[in-house]
Amino acid sequence: MPTKNPTLAAFLSRWLEEVIKPNREPTTYVAYEPLVRLYIVPGLGKKRLDKLTVRDVQTWLNTLPTLCTCCDQKKDHQRPAHKRRCCSLGKCCKGYPSRSTIAGLRRVLRSALGHALREEMISKNVASLTTLPSPSTTKKKRQHTAWTVDEARRFLEHLREVDDPLYAAYVLILVLGLRRGEVLGLAWDCVDLGGEQLWISRQLTRVGGRLLHRETTKTDDSTASLPLFGLCVSALRHRQRVQEEARKAAGDRWKPSDLTFTTRTGTPIEPRNFNRAFETHCRNAGVPRIRVHDTRHTCASLLAALDVHPRVAMRILRHSQISMTMDVYTQIPSPETRKALDRLNQSLDGQAKT
Repeated sequence: MPTKNPTLAAFLSRWLEEVIKPNREPTTYVAYEPLVRLYIVPGLGKKRLDKLTVRDVQTWLNTLPTLCTCCDQKKDHQRPAHKRRCCSLGKCCKGYPSRSTIAGLRRVLRSALGHALREEMISKNVASLTTLPSPSTTKKKRQHTAWTVDEARRFLEHLREVDDPLYAAYVLILVLGLRRGEVLGLAWDCVDLGGEQLWISRQLTRVGGRLLHRETTKTDDSTASLPLFGLCVSALRHRQRVQEEARKAAGDRWKPSDLTFTTRTGTPIEPRNFNRAFETHCRNAGVPRIRVHDTRHTCASLLAALDVHPRVAMRILRHSQISMTMDVYTQIPSPETRKALDRLNQSLDGQAKT
């Protein structure tokens, strides 16, 4: 590819393949590539890299809040004819990019132009001189949906009734606020049931068609231990028994690993399958359908219902100040919910003793 005065599109293609893909986390490339392909290249790709101006980028940014991505990217046109429902039929769904998406686009472009600046292909980083569109012109941030304590309790009770083998995974997501990748990537060598603590050091994610079990970013939050108590400890002990029974049943088909949560043959849990199972359980438990990630917003309320001390909750919620914890540690559960959570814990303890 000629390197003298390339178009922005040509430069971004090289930047992604030669700089980002080999030198950054796979998730970074997977996040950057569609932003470049679907937004930056269609909007600015034909511009010559050395001729790109602040005004070019600012004008493009200003158009994004009113650009329906469904119309622009012909998402509805790509559906089978019998499933088309909006833009291809002249009924614009107004799928505008969020403010966080627009900020991400500018961040990616700024990073790419920063590399071009270091290679002395341009004299200044024009993206860094632009301003994000006013919040009033962008689509309002989607409101997070969270369960009440009673809804979370109903969800967990349903899982115990059907004896779901991944019950402990849902407990950790709800009670400790762990992310999906953190739970699915949890290994037994990071769980200390006797000391009642665990560490989040790895996560399981599907990136570019590959299932990766990789180290988490080394921050204070990721390397510090999280306390286990009551419901979490009993759920994980139950998980040990379930996994051992699955190993015996699988026999030679068992795939050894140290993962806490595996399939019936010992292989890692596919993240998308976990999402599908979660949605099915929501429906069968009669609770509002939310995303797996949204369960994190119920964590503080459940900690209060389990009588976890605010200082311990502060560690679990990764808050830097106790005042932050107390601000969200407010939902008072009903006596019935407290009793129901106690019953969940006792039912598992009873199994452990038999």
